[in-house]
Order: sequence, then C-alpha cells, then structure tokens
Amino acid sequence: MRQFASIGFTIAIIIYAVMHYVTYINATEIGSIILGITGVVILIFSLAILSIRALAVPLFLFFIALSIQLFTMNSFASLLLYGVSEMSNLITLLLIVPIISWILREERYIDAIMQVAQRSLNTSKKFYFGIMIVNQVISYFLLFGAIPMMYQFINDFLKDKTSEAWEYFKGTALLRSFALTTLWVISIPSFAFAVDHLDASLGWTIIQGFLISLGGIFLSVLFLSFKEKSYQVDFTLGIQEEMTGRLAHALDAKYAKRLVIEFAVLFLSLFSTIFIIHIIMGWGLLAIIPPIIVVWTFGYFILKKRPKRFFAEMKTYIKKDVGQKSQQFSLLLAAGMLIYAVNNSGVGNYLIDGLFYVEETIPFVNFLTIVPFMAIILGFLGLGPLTVIVLVAGILENVNLVYPAELVVLAMTSGSVISVILSPVVLPVIILSSTNKLSIVKNGIIFNWSYAIAFYILVQGYIQVMWYFMH
Repeated sequence: MRQFASIGFTIAIIIYAVMHYVTYINATEIGSIILGITGVVILIFSLAILSIRALAVPLFLFFIALSIQLFTMNSFASLLLYGVSEMSNLITLLLIVPIISWILREERYIDAIMQVAQRSLNTSKKFYFGIMIVNQVISYFLLFGAIPMMYQFINDFLKDKTSEAWEYFKGTALLRSFALTTLWVISIPSFAFAVDHLDASLGWTIIQGFLISLGGIFLSVLFLSFKEKSYQVDFTLGIQEEMTGRLAHALDAKYAKRLVIEFAVLFLSLFSTIFIIHIIMGWGLLAIIPPIIVVWTFGYFILKKRPKRFFAEMKTYIKKDVGQKSQQFSLLLAAGMLIYAVNNSGVGNYLIDGLFYVEETIPFVNFLTIVPFMAIILGFLGLGPLTVIVLVAGILENVNLVYPAELVVLAMTSGSVISVILSPVVLPVIILSSTNKLSIVKNGIIFNWSYAIAFYILVQGYIQVMWYFMH
C-alpha cells in the first residue's frame, strides 16, 4: 500500500509542477482547478505514506487554516482547491533545485578546493573561516544537504579529532555558515520566496545579505578564539598535523586547479544567468530558477559528453528521491492553506496590527526589531525557516509597510538564521546531530546561544542605522 502511495505521490507531484507552469504561462479557471485537485491528491497520498509523527505539523497547520476558514464563514472547498495552489511556485522550486547536486557527484570539486586552499588555511581561524565560506558555496548547490556532506569531508580530514572541542569546531562552522546562506543565496527557497513576494530589489538584497553573512562569519571566528581558550585546545596544531598527513594523498596539482576553476565557472554561470534573466525579463525568481537549473544542469552533462548520466540520475531521482519528499511538500501545502485562510479572512491584518501595537507600546522597539522573533518563536514550535518565511512573507505581502522591502527581508531572514542554529526541532540541527552523534540541545542551544544574541545585535545595529538614514 505504501509503495503504491509513493508512486502515486511521485506522479501527482510531477503533474502539479507541470500544471504550475501551465497556469503561470496561461492562467485559466480549468487549469487552476486541475492544479488544486492535484494538490489535494498529493495530500491524500501523503496521508498514506507518512507516520502520525511526520504528519503532526502539516495537520496542525491544516486545522488552524480550517478553523479560520470556518470561523470567518468561508468555504471549505475553496480552502482545499485554492489553498493547495498557494505554494505551487515554491514546491516546483524545491522539486527542481536538488538536481544541482548531480554535478557535485561527477568530479572531486570539494577535495580540489580544499587542496588548493590548504596553504592559506594553516591556522585554526583561517581553516574555520575557509570551511564556512566553502560550505556556503556548497549550500548554493545542495541546500541543507551540504551539512552532512561537508561534515563527512571535514571529519575525514580531522579523523582523529573527536573531542567535544573539535565537534564544536566542526559543528558550529557548518551549522552557522548554512544558516547564514538564508540571508543571500538565491537557490535557498526561503530567500527566493521572501524577495519574490515582498518585491524587494534582488541585487541590493543579495549584496546586503552577503555583507551581513560575512559579518556573521567573522563574528563566529571571534567566538571560536574565545572557545579555543576555554577548551584549552590548540586547534592550529591539530590542523597542521592533519595537513602534513594529507599531502601524501593529494590530487595532482594541475588537475586540482582545473577543477577549482571549473567549479568557479559553474557557480558564476548559474548565479549570473538567474540574475540577468530576472533583471532583463522581469520574471519572478521562483518562476525562472527551476527551468534555468534544468537547462544549466543538462548543459553541464552535454559539455562533459555524459548525457546518459543525466538521464540515469533523473531516473533515480524520480524513482527514489521524489517519493521521500512527501513530508516536506505536505508541510508546504498545509502552509499554503493557512496563508490562503489568513489572507482571505483578513486575520493577517489583525496580526500585523498587533505587531504595530507592540511597536507603539514599547519604547525603542519597531516593526523591524520584532519580525525576527516571529521566525525564532515559530522555529521552536517545529516550523523550519522555509515554512516560517513562507507564512510571514505570505501575510506581509498584502500589507502596506512603511519600511523598505530589503530591510524587511533582512529582518525576517536574520530570524531564520537564529532559528536554524538554536531550535532543536528544525531539520539542520537534527541532521547535524544525527551525523556527529551529539545531542540536538548541545549542537543547537548550548553551542550557539551567545553567538545568536551577538548576531541579533549585529543585524539590528545595521537595520536600525539604515532605517534611521532612510526616513
């Protein structure tokens, strides 16, 4: 039964993605109805696939949406039919983005990057900084899948370093750097959704987010120096010992440099193509990223003269991987219904009015100060950064704010950064804990609470100064 439901789910999600583009290009009533029916079918198959525990959050969101819809005397049928269509752009993006990872399996790009850079990464702070930068670039391709992949790589590099101090070194570098990608990386769905739905300037939002991300990395390096003293461990000595051992198993120097150049070209070509088409054509990010990724990935395999590998990867992805995304997609469908109910009923305006009431009541507090806590609180309730940004941006989309969209996006995504590094119930912390075998509380709250406070102060300092000069 579960296997049949998994096959049905896979077929339905592919039809859903196709119908998203059909209705995007040529919006018709019949197309919208087919899209909505397909979304409902996806939810039905998800009920057969997932355990009660996995369904807890989607069902929680659905019942809140249903309660709002019924309390405000709105139609249950419209909630189902149109609510499940609310997230079609994001679900299509999440379906397509993982195929970028096929490229990283073709060549030893990460090994080459670390080998070429290792002479510059011969101290603990430089190595830590380098790992955070590389992990951000890899996250561009793998999203949170970069965490276990990069952890395995670093763990192999530092294979004899397994104390709590070294796990702090490895874990915080990966978790914090991934969290910081939500501030600026185009392929991160929450960032793309926020920019798209709040109509923020893509170029300025990326530049601003990248600079804050860089500030967050330097802040993390500063915290590492304090921890190195408190743990009384010489990280630099340990790293230099491992580097000496790895030189004997290095890639050919010319081959490694060629792979690094090739990877840089790949990164820049994907980034620039998305950016240029968005600027020239004026299309939304969520609409242009999936087809560009498909064409770009296929082009890579053609240039490498490996088209059969592309189709083999596609076959494996459709047969095995898509069916495993049922929890993620059902969560987004439920979130879409909640956004539909909130916006359709006017409840969203009351929520925003409540935030402005807090702004007026508490001195030295404004809307941009409060917004990050929405992401943080919802993160501790089990909602990941993507779901949080989807809910908050989906509500704010229909509200006339006096604040620049770029600052609102930064405030929201800074909250998701803190949520990712602290919350013991969001996916990145859980993935890291399953990889390094430390508790989710230690990997999250214990290792990162002081850094989270400092990061919030850093971001708010920038936001409030910018807002002061803008108005």
